[in-house]
Amino acid sequence: MTSILWGEGEQLDILQMSVRAFVMFFIALLLIRLGGMRIFGKRSAFDTIIIIMLGAVLARGIAGSSPYWSTVAASAVMIGINRGLAWLSERYIRINNLIKGKPLLIYESGHILWKNMSIAALTESDLMESLRLEIKEPSLDHIEKAYMETNGRISFITK
Repeated sequence: MTSILWGEGEQLDILQMSVRAFVMFFIALLLIRLGGMRIFGKRSAFDTIIIIMLGAVLARGIAGSSPYWSTVAASAVMIGINRGLAWLSERYIRINNLIKGKPLLIYESGHILWKNMSIAALTESDLMESLRLEIKEPSLDHIEKAYMETNGRISFITK
């Protein structure tokens, strides 16, 4: 009965993939809960990597291209690594900066910092677009500083 519902290998029918997807949904939910909601909240590069890898690995178990419970175990290891690195980042600023990065100053006191803009791969039009979207200003006249944040957004500090 188990093999009829669960299947083996990559030759799975609709019912078998559906049963696997149903079970995997709850496993993924549990893993995300264990990993913490910050994975989806801040969306740093660190968090995005976990989201992409977790989805890719868990999908292999549903499709049968890898053993089901091996994909669950690999996903649990990734969540454990994520939690461990988050814990270390919380306690050690150097590890935090290494894993998550730190904000990059791109504008200060009336001057665009072109070297930092280049590091961030930003153009002046990107900066101006973010200015309009974030604080509804058409120019940098009222801005003291702007930073490229670790989550990819640009933040502005007004004068």
